[in-house]
Amino acid sequence: MTSITRKRTVPVKIGPVTLGGGAPVVVQSMTNTDTADVGQTVAQVEALARAGSELVRLTVDRAEAAAAVPLIRAQLDKRGVDVPLIGDFHYIGHKLLADNPDCAEALAKYRINPGNVGFKDKRDKQFSQIIDIALKHDKPVRIGVNWGSLDQELLTRLMNENAESPNPKDAREVMHEAMVQSALLSADRAQELGLGADKIVLSAKVSAVQDLIAVYRMLAERSNLALHLGLTEAGMGSKGIVASSAAMSVLLQQGIGDTIRISLTPEPGGDRSLEVKVAQELLQSMGFRAFVPLVAACPGCGRTTSTTFQELARDIQDFIRDQMPDWKRRYPGVETLNVAVMGCIVNGPGESKHADIGISLPGTGETPAAPVFIDGEKVTTLRGPGAAAAFKQMVLDYIERRYGHAALGDRAGQGAPRTAAE
Repeated sequence: MTSITRKRTVPVKIGPVTLGGGAPVVVQSMTNTDTADVGQTVAQVEALARAGSELVRLTVDRAEAAAAVPLIRAQLDKRGVDVPLIGDFHYIGHKLLADNPDCAEALAKYRINPGNVGFKDKRDKQFSQIIDIALKHDKPVRIGVNWGSLDQELLTRLMNENAESPNPKDAREVMHEAMVQSALLSADRAQELGLGADKIVLSAKVSAVQDLIAVYRMLAERSNLALHLGLTEAGMGSKGIVASSAAMSVLLQQGIGDTIRISLTPEPGGDRSLEVKVAQELLQSMGFRAFVPLVAACPGCGRTTSTTFQELARDIQDFIRDQMPDWKRRYPGVETLNVAVMGCIVNGPGESKHADIGISLPGTGETPAAPVFIDGEKVTTLRGPGAAAAFKQMVLDYIERRYGHAALGDRAGQGAPRTAAE
């Protein structure tokens, strides 16, 4: 893994998961089902957990949703899905938690927004009620500021002070300061009420890349509490992926952030678990964690008019992701595997040698032969229409030999048998 000096934040336990304290950056996600619909919510949580989400957040917005939470937890437990559930509360969280103690107990963490936990003279009372419930049930709390629902009294005060200053700051800088103060003042108040630093996670979400970087740098400088990173309202498709990755990669590279969520707007009928895959790929691409075997493939050019290498790379990558929940149990360490599927002679043999197992398929005009390399050595050359299927089987055989329990004594560096050999 990449060696980056990470800011040492206070560790927070959320069920079996640890945030901060030097623990690996945790991937989390959020459902978009109606939480009151137990069946649909259970199915989506299970899908997100299967995709690799280590924490899953649920909207708890009304009594029916709060009443459903313990039922959801129970059904997940029956299915062997132990992913911790986080309750997302706005406006009436104090009431929902007080009226539904089973919900308060079933959740592993509460998320509250200091901008709407209560207004005017009710703010501190309702905030205090939530903290008291968290203390009673021994639950951590994420204090999540969002610039779309920022504490307007605080913002107005800071704007007025700035206007009267002899050297006024840009309005955007004042907004950043308001977000940071909102998070830190709320955290201070929670600690005054008895909630330990090891029970507090902070976030300050915005929807613009440079704003996110600026705000989290300020938070990291002024607090040692665990930090949740996320670009809110990031958008759909490539826009959301690029924006989230651009913002969070800068912060992660600077050692800032203990857990991340990629907040993608899903396509109609799209796969919610895409946000989990993107988060995993971001952390793995940066060298911070390993989740699934990496499949390297060339981008294609005029030398690669055949689509064989594209189809094979896609098939292997999809197959690996589908198998990972089972492989994690059967093949410890398989997430570190590197596979190469290359499309011509220019870089194909070299890339294949660098991978644990790789194939260099013939490009346009090249001899119809596909050399296969294992652990840096050429072991065979595949030919004919069955080459792709033969290579896929070789990958499976390699995984079994290197990571299977039967090969614990000597499983690295072994070549594969010559299948469809030269």
